[in-house]
Amino acid sequence: MTLRLFFMRHGETEWSLSGQHTGRADIALTANGEDEARQLGERLGLFSFNHVLSSPLRRASRTCELAGLSQYVKVEKDLIEWDDGDYEGRTSAEIHATRPEWNVFRDGCPGGEMPDEISTRADRLIERLTKLDGNVALFSHSHFGRVLAARWIGLAVEHAQSLLLSTASLSILGYEHDRPAIALWNSAPLSQFAEVDP
Repeated sequence: MTLRLFFMRHGETEWSLSGQHTGRADIALTANGEDEARQLGERLGLFSFNHVLSSPLRRASRTCELAGLSQYVKVEKDLIEWDDGDYEGRTSAEIHATRPEWNVFRDGCPGGEMPDEISTRADRLIERLTKLDGNVALFSHSHFGRVLAARWIGLAVEHAQSLLLSTASLSILGYEHDRPAIALWNSAPLSQFAEVDP
């Protein structure tokens, strides 16, 4: 069998709606986020998984549960979200008011993780994952997932800024001709991309 990593971002939370940076804050899914997780589970029903791993934070573990895979899950600490440190709970607009050029993927977070630290964590996880076989489900978070994908294909953390992830999205990392590749990225219901009239 060939290794395929199915990466799922957790469902919607109040802070994903408001645009607040949500690192280690252990907040719950909204009712809509729970619905998103169930819909994600319907999509995942097409596959069987050899391994199921989840971040320890409840928004990821609850997404896994509602997607119907919690009976197989193992907690994987390296799937936890980027530690936002002093920027936890703040919006990008608030941070840019004092640091106009700030970019988490280049500058990291004071009091939290720096790009080299999250890169090391992603690389460590990838090393362990590549020893597995078959379909592996990973329930995690936006910023860490973007870093994981960048590192999977050999790019620096800063390139992760170009890999957006919607709530309850599905992405697949695999191989082409024995080289790491992104097979599917940020697959989410198209309604998430609809423009809403003010």
